[in-house]
Amino acid sequence: MNDLTPDAAQDIPGLMREIGARARSAAAELAFASSEAKARALGAAAAAVEARADEIVAANDKDMDFGRDKGLSAAMLDRLRLDAGRIAGIVAGLRAVAAQADPVGSVMAEWDMPSGLHIRRVRTPLGVIGVIYESRPNVTADAGALCLKSGNAVILRGGSESFHSSGVLVDCLKDGLRAAGLPEDAVQLVPTRDRAAVRELLTMTGFVDVIVPRGGKGLVGLVQAEARVPVFAHLEGICHIYIDRAADPEKALRVTLNAKTRRTGICGAAECLLIHRDVADTIGQGVVRALVDAGVEVRGDAILQKIPGVVPAQEDDWGREFLDMVIAARVVDDIDDAIAHIRRYGSSHTESILTEDDAAAERFFQRLDSAILMRNASTQFADGGEFGMGAEIGIATGKLHARGPVGAEQLTSFKYLVTGDGTTRP
Repeated sequence: MNDLTPDAAQDIPGLMREIGARARSAAAELAFASSEAKARALGAAAAAVEARADEIVAANDKDMDFGRDKGLSAAMLDRLRLDAGRIAGIVAGLRAVAAQADPVGSVMAEWDMPSGLHIRRVRTPLGVIGVIYESRPNVTADAGALCLKSGNAVILRGGSESFHSSGVLVDCLKDGLRAAGLPEDAVQLVPTRDRAAVRELLTMTGFVDVIVPRGGKGLVGLVQAEARVPVFAHLEGICHIYIDRAADPEKALRVTLNAKTRRTGICGAAECLLIHRDVADTIGQGVVRALVDAGVEVRGDAILQKIPGVVPAQEDDWGREFLDMVIAARVVDDIDDAIAHIRRYGSSHTESILTEDDAAAERFFQRLDSAILMRNASTQFADGGEFGMGAEIGIATGKLHARGPVGAEQLTSFKYLVTGDGTTRP
């Protein structure tokens, strides 16, 4: 897939209307596609990704060169990179989504009324979903698979860095759709890096039912400010780890290191470490020293700056998504101080408490309202695949329609099916 020619690029509105019309037509057909056909399409897409792995890697090499020329950080380049292991992960994700139960048509509730009516509330596709995302080409496969499974057509607008990788992955999804006799226009990639296409997508109320932004604060802010289409809010991942005074030292060390260092460029990476004052000189000091030894730049408060290697934290380090080997850290007076800090600086994504105290964990769970709350577990588990969804289209941090990992089921709405027997209302 190539950039548009300069002449074609001048008619971005026309291009996007054409894409929208084709998506709307495909959505009408996909909405009643059989579960077997959708599973067959996803299985064939997985096989296509396997067969075209070398082609995907070659395309990704072009994207990596583009990213380096653009000056992307090491963490962002890691998000962009595809290798044999990550391609195998894409294949596994496609097959996992294929094997899941089809949410479309499932009965959420049913009941009888004294009037003689039988009422069912059943899941139904949303229609056409626009997904706007940055860097990570695997989102192309995840979003395409989940939208297909849930009977939705999807318009994908990936980051300029992942342009070539995403193009081949969409071709694989189209291979799957053809193999199953489903409309190829059910999955489309915006064929230009021109940012004008994003602004058009955000206002296509006649064609698009929902926009899902997946990226940094700048992207999400743009979408929320300019969209006329409803938006699933996916804010930045400012994830916190709180080491309680009743934390197990070994668990605290293992979980914190994993939460920060496993992959620094994903939204589930821990960005802030909070340590109860009572264990600041024991468990806390051990964890901070281990982070420094692992190559993490720890930006600490006055207390933690006494530890060799810790640098002073600035005010704007709290509530910051580093997406790098950097973490902000401070000592808190107690669990309520930790909760207050998270409420002030968090993004309602994922927070984890490390404690052996059931009451403390319950207080943490009750008094915070982030989409995902964990106990004694790494924030890196904030992922649809790890939640048994096969994949995710993103982590929704808003409170309407969907929260947390958004899988196929979360990409449906519902309708009421009402049956009578010549029933009339008195």
